[in-house]
Amino acid sequence: MERIKNIRTKVELQEHGLENVHSTDFPGTYEGFDDAWDHNKFKKNFRIDVVRLAGDELEFDMVGIDAAIANAFRRILLSEVPTMAIEKVFIYNNTSIIQDEVLAHRLGLIPIKADPRMFEYRQEGETGLEGRETDTLEFQLKVRCTKNVNTKEATDPDELYRDHKATKRRKPVKHHAALPNSVRAIIIGPSGSVTTKHLKWIPIGNQSQIFKEGDIRPVHDDILIAKLRPGQEIDIKMHCVKGIGKDHAKFSPVATASYRLLPEITLTHQIEGELAKKLQRCFSPGVIEVDNINGKEYARVAHARRDTCSREVFRHDDLKDYVQLHKIRDHFIFSVESTGVLPPEVLVSEAIKVLKGKCRAFLHELKEVADM
Repeated sequence: MERIKNIRTKVELQEHGLENVHSTDFPGTYEGFDDAWDHNKFKKNFRIDVVRLAGDELEFDMVGIDAAIANAFRRILLSEVPTMAIEKVFIYNNTSIIQDEVLAHRLGLIPIKADPRMFEYRQEGETGLEGRETDTLEFQLKVRCTKNVNTKEATDPDELYRDHKATKRRKPVKHHAALPNSVRAIIIGPSGSVTTKHLKWIPIGNQSQIFKEGDIRPVHDDILIAKLRPGQEIDIKMHCVKGIGKDHAKFSPVATASYRLLPEITLTHQIEGELAKKLQRCFSPGVIEVDNINGKEYARVAHARRDTCSREVFRHDDLKDYVQLHKIRDHFIFSVESTGVLPPEVLVSEAIKVLKGKCRAFLHELKEVADM
């Protein structure tokens, strides 16, 4: 019975492979086990535990679900939670060495700090050049590089190119009809570097009343866009729209979203002395601790969660029969790193909403089929 229980709940890591990797929690697979799905039993067993939340990174445990649901949740985080990204680039002047197409592609990959929940999707087939305040954000980039004529025989870019005329971030312009020529070009300074701090948000319609200065901006202001030399200039206008990563990777709200199963390490024998230290070296730091008890050193499992499951211990004949490695089948450790567009806890909440919407749509389809 204990063997069957392990098959149902754990993945076994062996020296040359894995065992029990398939799901078997459907009714009738094992005699004596009631695997019929029950809502009350699911509510009792399912839980989410937040382990760490720091800045744009979130680690949490999702316990009591099947791998298919966990993977669906991961895929939703990657490709179905919407964000705002640069979709259209109107190039009025580009004399830099970067081709127009490459420049437009680089701009599209810049993460934009804007809450997508405040905007609508653009209508399919809409071809108008001007967006609406409900579905479009507008940015402008207008920069040029000049040479410092007061330097003689200088080779340092910081001395060659003038930066004393570089302007600070301008306040949002309320009326954009006269753009792009109404905003004076910024004279860039050291190294002629054009970064995301030079992007200017141009409110459309009543956006200046809805959003404060600083609400709409690139996530980071030090992302390099291009490098200019004296006489070169970039003058472009950009439209940001709402989209999902399934359409293009630039809309993905996460830098990474992954999960792994919770490791379980069992010592079948007491390991002491030099063998205990050798066992400690076989695992990631902190997994195995060596305690000194009455002058003797004994190994114990301290933090199995930190193990990377390298199976290094199975390479040693004097240790491999003393250790059993498993992974808990329904305990998923999620790691979510946001691009900075939205906090990671908000992204997880939005992903749950998307998954619930898919479930409702599926139930609606089943009902329609049943009514036919």
